[in-house]
This record gives sequence, structure tokens and C-alpha cells, in this order.
Amino acid sequence: MNGDVHGDVSVDEMHLSDELTGTGEIPASADVAEYALRLGDDALILSQQLGAWISRAPELEEDVALANIALDLLGHARSLLRYAGAFDGRTEDDLAYFRDEPEFRSAWIVEQPNGDFAQTIARQFVVSTYMFELYAALRKSTDRTFSAVAEKALKEVDYHRDHAVQWMLRLAGGTEESRARIIRATTDVWPYVDELFRDDELVERLGDAAARPSTLRPGFDAVVSTVFAEAQLDVPTVAASSAGGRHGTHATPFGRLLAEMQVLARRHPGATW
Repeated sequence: MNGDVHGDVSVDEMHLSDELTGTGEIPASADVAEYALRLGDDALILSQQLGAWISRAPELEEDVALANIALDLLGHARSLLRYAGAFDGRTEDDLAYFRDEPEFRSAWIVEQPNGDFAQTIARQFVVSTYMFELYAALRKSTDRTFSAVAEKALKEVDYHRDHAVQWMLRLAGGTEESRARIIRATTDVWPYVDELFRDDELVERLGDAAARPSTLRPGFDAVVSTVFAEAQLDVPTVAASSAGGRHGTHATPFGRLLAEMQVLARRHPGATW
């Protein structure tokens, strides 16, 4: 993801990690590193997913918009994975390319296949709304790196959320076909929402260094209610999935996604451009 297997990509978003971790701060505990992995893996996997839309989006402007969102998320991932890896001497590339499936801590919602454009937009609406609440809370983290990442990321995630909201409204208010697709898409992604807001022992141990997931739900629900009301959509009432991504249990599609993301680095370990 730096100058190694990822190639020489010189854009501002790719240097976010350099700005945020310039203090050389090392995670104080395995718990801090584990929490950084959760946040970093969500951003990394969603970035990989959105990158697949480049040259395939329904209009040229969306190629650019989704690519920029993917790069923003990759910048967040670099900062967080670098911070996590500092605890045991691994690099961001080590964590992105040389972990196996059970070692990842991403939520199931970011691992779901892109599907059609409506499916991607529904997923993006959920995740960007959640991330906005997450980073707004993490600005008050007692961990200096988490608060710095949040301060930078929040401005970008605000745009990601607005982009998704506008497409939710556009699809819901468009043709019969576009409305049917966004209804189906929201129903498909909703079982994976609950995992984002589950508290667990890790968050309890971290205290004020982390953002308690359950406290993010009211803000998320308020945005969802407002957008769905304007779009004249019903919030899906579906059973929550048994998602266990935070603890290394992943759904079948995730293995294929990792294989695609990691193949070059694993086939040519240590290669540089």
C-alpha cells in the first residue's frame, strides 16, 4: 500500500497516514492495536470494493466519485493499519496482504458483493452514515492517534455520506425499476447493520480510547429515518445476521475478495515498482 506492491500512487489521500502518525506513537496495548485493526480493515475492504467500479459505474462522473471515495478510505486504512502494526513490528502492507481470512476484523457489511449499483449505494449509505457517527465520537478519544485520524477522516466521510444520500434519493425517486432496485438493495444489506453497533469486551476494556458502538446507533437511526422519509421508503424490518467479522469469522464472499486483493503481493513478495 506504500511504495512497494501497491505502486507509486502520489495523491493527497495516500499521504494521510504520514500526517497522522508522524509522532511515531506506538499502540500502548494489544487492545488498542486490535481496535485499530477493526477500523482499518473496514476502510481497506470497502476501498477495495469501490475500486472495482472504476470504468463500470453508470456514468463517467461516478467513476471519478467512487474512485475518490475509495482513495479516501485507503488513506484511513493506511493510518490505522500502520498504527496497529507498530505494536508488533508489522507494516501496513504486511497487514493488508499477508494476513489470512481469520485474521481480518472487518464487518460483514463491507464484505458483501457489490451487486448492482443500487446494492453498492445502499451499502455505502449504511457504512458512511455509521463512519460519520464513529469518527465524530472518536475525535474525543483519549488515544492521540485515533482522535487525529478521526479529525481528518470526518471531513471526508461527511462527503461520502452526502454522496450516498443523494443517490438514495435519486434512485428512490427515479423510475419504477430504480425504485424497485433500491428497495431490494436496502432489504439485502439491512441484516448486516446490527453488527456495526454491538458492544463487546474489547470496547469495554478500552473505555474512552474507543467509541462505544451502541452509542452511535441513535445518530445513525436519525439520519436513516430522515433520508428514508424523504425517499418515501420504509426502513427494512429484517432479522440481524450472525455476522462475526470483528472476531475473525467471515462470509464466503470474503475469501474471493481477499484472493483478488492479495494475489500480486503474495505472488511477488517484496517486489517494488
